[in-house]
Amino acid sequence: MNEPSVNYDVLSPVKFLTRTAAVYPEKVAVVHGSTRYTYLELFQRVNRLADALRKKGIGKGDKVAFLCPNTPPMLEAHYAVPMLGAALVSINIRLSANEVAYIINHSDAAALFVDNEFAGVVQPVLDQLEKVKLIVTICDVSDARPFDGPDYETFLTTGAPDPVPIAVDNERDVATINYTSGTTGLPKGVMYHHRGAYLNALGEIIEAQLDANSVYLWTLPMFHCNGWCFTWAVTAIGGTHVCLRAVLPEAVFRLIETEQVTHMCAAPTVLVMMSNYPGAKDLKIKGTLRIMTAGAPPAPRIIENVEALGAVITHTYGLTEVFGPHSVCAWKPQWDSLPTEERAKFKSRQGVPYVTTQYMDVVDPVTMQPVPRDGQTIGEIVMRGNNVMLGYYKDPKATEVAFAGGWFHSGDLAVMHPDAYVQIMDRKKDIIISGGENISTVEIENVIFKHPDVLEVAVIPVPDEKWGEVPKAFVVAKQGKNPTAESIIDFCKQHLARFKAPKIVEFSALPKTATGKIQKFKLREKEWQGRERKVN
Repeated sequence: MNEPSVNYDVLSPVKFLTRTAAVYPEKVAVVHGSTRYTYLELFQRVNRLADALRKKGIGKGDKVAFLCPNTPPMLEAHYAVPMLGAALVSINIRLSANEVAYIINHSDAAALFVDNEFAGVVQPVLDQLEKVKLIVTICDVSDARPFDGPDYETFLTTGAPDPVPIAVDNERDVATINYTSGTTGLPKGVMYHHRGAYLNALGEIIEAQLDANSVYLWTLPMFHCNGWCFTWAVTAIGGTHVCLRAVLPEAVFRLIETEQVTHMCAAPTVLVMMSNYPGAKDLKIKGTLRIMTAGAPPAPRIIENVEALGAVITHTYGLTEVFGPHSVCAWKPQWDSLPTEERAKFKSRQGVPYVTTQYMDVVDPVTMQPVPRDGQTIGEIVMRGNNVMLGYYKDPKATEVAFAGGWFHSGDLAVMHPDAYVQIMDRKKDIIISGGENISTVEIENVIFKHPDVLEVAVIPVPDEKWGEVPKAFVVAKQGKNPTAESIIDFCKQHLARFKAPKIVEFSALPKTATGKIQKFKLREKEWQGRERKVN
């Protein structure tokens, strides 16, 4: 059903740009420092990139890798590469040289675009790249060109600005491949299809309340789930993309004011950074600043603190395998009258499926039967629908495991409340089984976050001779504060059942991903060295 039809068209997110460039040609599409591109100029740059790649032999089924922060070339790649029927491989800029080389080789990338700030990551493994025939340097912070081959702007001049035919005849073709963090082995390549990207982008427009007047600040990496599909959503609605190379609090607050930002996405750690930035109290928000947060269950206290700045938080939940957000804590008017702390508790739930996703449940992972809707019985979150990945690239076995029983298995443990709202209790590997009792690390973290001296916290299970395993808290104190381990433990005992309180507290920095998600697996590896931990 791929032929042109009076009542059918192939869904592809690259088509959003064609429409918006025609409707809003003179509107500012992209802001990057002093640089501004209109939608017509963005459209022409995308066409030049696509045509230049085509002249280098890149076409349907090929892979093009980008190692680049949130700058215009990264945004342009989200249109130019899938437009050719090729797949975009966006690489995490915080990975090591060997990890980058693995992704480039595993994805079979034929072309590689590298921001020159990260050239040092590629240079040591240059001779290991098996199929790369073209390397283009993106010169954003300097004119240095450390690789043979053109710089990005010169490369664009080899292509024509005229519209390039969209070579997508099947909406389930691979549009992008996003690699997981590899916390339990080598990274897996998650294949996104055009249909899912198109529909998830529309879902973001609905749930984030984007419109043609929206100004979106790129604090979320575009390489992470293709920016939760906001790379396409903001363009689809005719909003403005404000690029940001690095998420520094002073830059975030400056751009919110100077560009009159209306929307942004942020992991909970970015929200912590914002709420604790000294200049936050001076923030002058002229309109409504809507912030979508996901990546880890946010503590109600964090939501409360950021909304005190004048922002409105929308909490969503998802994984790389479902194009980013899949569910949203859809707000109910009757919650408006609740006390601030109670509202924050409701808002921290993972909620209900997006309008465009519809299917999510909490089930017994063995029987696949739904758990009781009692807000207490723990099961696994499973999902299905148009925004589930095609599978893992070149890994049919892992795909089969992930899709067991006809659902995508998230690995997240949760409860279903009577109102059908989902609330995560933990990851399977993070739930603490102490003396036969299940203890949620998220529940403990939410309590510790309320301690007035705590900035950040992560709780994990650690081995214990008597109980098998017990909770341990890793805490980052607020600047100028010096809480003791005893004070943290006592605080928990005042707000939790005593057996749930951490037995150990360590004050140290927390390892994080490029999106600000705390890497608990690194903490666990250290604590369980030489010992086996069985996770059911």
